[in-house]
Amino acid sequence: MAEQYKLTYFNIRGLAEPIRFILAMAGVPYEDNRIERDAWAELKPKTKWGQLPYLTINGEIELAQSAAIGRYLAKKYKLAGEDDLEQAKADEIIDALSDLRSEWRKWFSQADEAKKEELKKELVETISPRFFNKLTSIKEANDGEWLVGKNVTWADIHVAVTLEFFESTADPEVLTKFPVLKALKEAVWSLPQIKEWIEKRPQTAM
Repeated sequence: MAEQYKLTYFNIRGLAEPIRFILAMAGVPYEDNRIERDAWAELKPKTKWGQLPYLTINGEIELAQSAAIGRYLAKKYKLAGEDDLEQAKADEIIDALSDLRSEWRKWFSQADEAKKEELKKELVETISPRFFNKLTSIKEANDGEWLVGKNVTWADIHVAVTLEFFESTADPEVLTKFPVLKALKEAVWSLPQIKEWIEKRPQTAM
């Protein structure tokens, strides 16, 4: 019997969107359980790590941490890489994107407006280009359409979602600055399963 999934996260794209993309690619039905911020205080103590997202499997098993959920689903549905080395290369990219998100969070969560402006300038002009240039080099060095191997992996999905996220929150010109990554994002967006998801997903700010 096929596993039954329930993905719980806030009503935004955020950390859950790569997971939703993976499930869309796999053609797997699931319950997209979106909670509002005012419900979080009551739910938080009931979660494993006090964080979202988490994935409920068959109504019993709860798997937390977005990278762990993504890795589990990517392996299960053949989006993790063709062999151990490809899987490690994909994991490397996921970890790097986590580092970039941490840098983004320093800016986004800063309360002091003057300091926040400084952090945004550093993020847009120095930090993110370092990550995006490295991803560009990885893409150009790979003999194929994707970042790792000859088939789409969850690394491509994560990069595409990260670019959309970064474009909508920090730097609306990011795709014009990195044409190789823009082409990668468009390739992911054009996959039939992803295209279908994007057309029907809830419209949220981020």
